[in-house]
Amino acid sequence: MLDRKLTPDMVPVIKLARQQNIPYSWISGYYPGLNFGRIADVMKGRRYPDIPPADHLPSDFPQA
Repeated sequence: MLDRKLTPDMVPVIKLARQQNIPYSWISGYYPGLNFGRIADVMKGRRYPDIPPADHLPSDFPQA
């Protein structure tokens, strides 16, 4: 199975979701094929460190 490519438009949503303690599994479910390592790369500042978090999550993002 191929990993989904991380794109800059995903990063703000990933950052906000993690700030809200949304699990990696929910994020990768929203972006099918995106592995946990890419999410971790964003959160550790290894990928797209200069992109800020989103102001709000998309309306179709999974909610608790």
